[in-house]
Parts: sequence; structure tokens; C-alpha cells
Amino acid sequence: MGTPDFAVGVLNKLVEHNYLVLGVVTAPDRPAGRGRSLQPSAVKNAALGHQLQVWQPESLKDPEFLKTLRELNPDVFVVVAFRMLPEVLWKIPKKGTFNLHASLLPQYRGAAPINWAIINGETKTGVTTFFIDHQIDTGAIIDSIPCPIQSEDNASSLHDKLMVAGTQLVIKTLEAIANNRAHSKAQKDSDQLRSAPKLNPENTRIIWDSPAKQIVNLIRGLDSYPGAWTTLIRNEQAVKVKIYQVQSTGLSSVLTPGSLSCDKKSLLVHTADQQLAIKILQLPGKKKMPIESLLNGYSFEKEDKFV
Repeated sequence: MGTPDFAVGVLNKLVEHNYLVLGVVTAPDRPAGRGRSLQPSAVKNAALGHQLQVWQPESLKDPEFLKTLRELNPDVFVVVAFRMLPEVLWKIPKKGTFNLHASLLPQYRGAAPINWAIINGETKTGVTTFFIDHQIDTGAIIDSIPCPIQSEDNASSLHDKLMVAGTQLVIKTLEAIANNRAHSKAQKDSDQLRSAPKLNPENTRIIWDSPAKQIVNLIRGLDSYPGAWTTLIRNEQAVKVKIYQVQSTGLSSVLTPGSLSCDKKSLLVHTADQQLAIKILQLPGKKKMPIESLLNGYSFEKEDKFV
């Protein structure tokens, strides 16, 4: 059960290892693109490529859907990047339902663990498999694989690393379950745990009077999707821009946070402590561009600022 690219590697590996995949559950096709035509999920495309049965229920409690799955008499359900399952569904398999989560649980429970690990400046994360229970990401842990976060990593590169590690972990977990060696352990709660809430316009906005390092981590953690954003004030008009890459300069800020310093080849923005060099930026209605290319045809005025 899964929807995005993160789940495709797992499905491909299950087929490659000759596991008997009885079918795939994924999200219904959704309108996308300028024409708003119905587009299948990445997992659906992969499943059809393997000639697997695909189910796309609007409701996971649909009686006919549940009846169909019960008749399959499955041993286990594998869940990767999917929505919360009702108990009536995750209790169907004889050996349980387990989920692959992109963090070292119990840290970073929630919808966006990859992003928040980078945003919070972590140097290590990983992937975890756990048996699903009544709450989100709280079930008994089966196994995990750690993964370092390099200073040059962004959300996109870390996603790809964890996708590879996650594929390996799912196979390892299935082997343990098949051989009755899956000795799960309950998660321990503490006040030191960090969560990974869904990304929204409020928590993806750049606050320029924050320390430069904090801003760098926010931008890294949102690159390449959904992108950190700010408001450009230009000629008394406000426009929303996205910033995908910045670089530390080591120069102390001398102007109000959000103020800009620009020449023909570079754009610097002042923060609470240091100036940052904008490297990749996206203006409204435009593609994201390296700042050097943007400045070939666009100029920032002295009074322009980010807020």
C-alpha cells in the first residue's frame, strides 16, 4: 500500500525478490497539470508495469474492498507512504501490517520526516519498520537502518538515500516475519521527541530575522519540494518568491534582516547575524533559475527587500 515515488522502489524490490504480491492499494487517480486530466500515482504505474492487480478505493472502509482483501487471505500488508489505515483493514493479515517510515522512530512521527530532520539541523536520520496500531507512527518497532545527513544534503537527495535504505529494510523485515524472527519493541515516549507535521504555507516561510544557519537548514529541508518562500517588496508591491538554494558568506549582516545587496552577479540577503548569498530563486510564474542567469535580465533595486 503506497502512493508516491518513495514506495515504488519497495514494490519493485518485492517483485525482484519473487515475493507473491497479491495486489497493490493506492490512491485514486487525481486531476493534475494544466489540462487537469486524471493522473495515476507513481505506485499505480509501477504496479501496472508488473501486471499486478490494483485497487484504488475512495474509502478504505468500503465493504466490498475489505471483502476482496479478506478473500485473498494475505500473510502481511506492507505500507509505504500511505494514508492512515482503519483497524478493520490493518487487522486483516495473519502476520500483521507493517509500515516503513522515513525516520528513526520515535523521532519525527508525522507526514514530513525527511524535511524536518534537515530543517532541525540533524546529522543523522534513517528508516524504521513498525507494526501499525491505532495511532500515527506509534506502533512497535521491528527494525531500523540509520543514515547520516551530510551538510550538502537537501530534502531531495536525502529522500533518494532513504528510499534505497527503506527498500533494503522492507526486505529484511519481511524475511524476519516469514521466519518468525520479528521481535518488535514498543516505542518509548519522552519530552525530547521531535515531530514531523505536514508542511504548510506558515511553516515553510523564511523568517529573515532568524540566524543564518537556521535559514539555510529551512531552505535545504524544503528543496526541491515544496520550496521555502518569502515575500519580495518591490515598488510598494508584494510578490511571493521561492528560494531553493543559498550559500553562507561569513559576512556579518549590517542591514535590517531581509534587506538586499545586489550587483550584476550576486544577490545577498541580510539575516539576524550573517549575509546569505541567494543561489537559486523562482519568481512568480517563472521557472527556478540560478541567480547569475536571473540577473542577466532582472535587476533588484536598493529599496527592494524580503519580508
